Amino acid sequence: MGVATATCTLAVGAVVPAASPRAGALATQAYTNRTFRSRVLELLRAGILPEEVPGVLRREDDLFDRRQLAIVDPTGRSATWTGPECSAWAGGRNGPGYAVVGNLVAGPEVVAAMEASWLGATSDSFPQRLLDALTAGDLAGGDRRGRQSAALYVVSNEAADIAPPVAVVDLRVDDHADPVPELDRLLAIWHREVAAEDERTGTVHPEVRTVGELRR
Repeated sequence: MGVATATCTLAVGAVVPAASPRAGALATQAYTNRTFRSRVLELLRAGILPEEVPGVLRREDDLFDRRQLAIVDPTGRSATWTGPECSAWAGGRNGPGYAVVGNLVAGPEVVAAMEASWLGATSDSFPQRLLDALTAGDLAGGDRRGRQSAALYVVSNEAADIAPPVAVVDLRVDDHADPVPELDRLLAIWHREVAAEDERTGTVHPEVRTVGELRR
């Protein structure tokens, strides 16, 4: 499971994404409530369904109408929430195994492009598929204010649900004129290093097993 995100503010990777093995993955954004990162994972661990999470959070957060969420659990169940006070254009789409949201983006074509990229993905690399979807949204207009930061965070359900989580990929571009292509460059380096280590040790990186689980 994982999250790919980009925005026109500093260091989005320190604010928006959260994921933990066997618990779930989420993005919390718009007027971001950072406490949602731990709270949503806590709710998922307790057996709350992704579509039920917004109802719980609404009772706990007076500013919930300004929030936006994308949630996926380890079984692929998903949900999105876009508060009516989020800055236009704002909205989301979701389906089995994915959830896409955007606010302050150029228009609905941004999330539509991301969804289409995800559903039509051919890469064997789960992190690459996430980043390709983010790239599609960026090319469709992305953040209407401009670009500054991007991040990619991926965990494997074969790992233990511990704090802090053990990540398969944790890459961040905190301040860059074109952060999504820069993130893609960093992921290419990651792929090369993983391949070299697998060849040296004769083992298979956990990412491959994660993709296998998704295919089943």
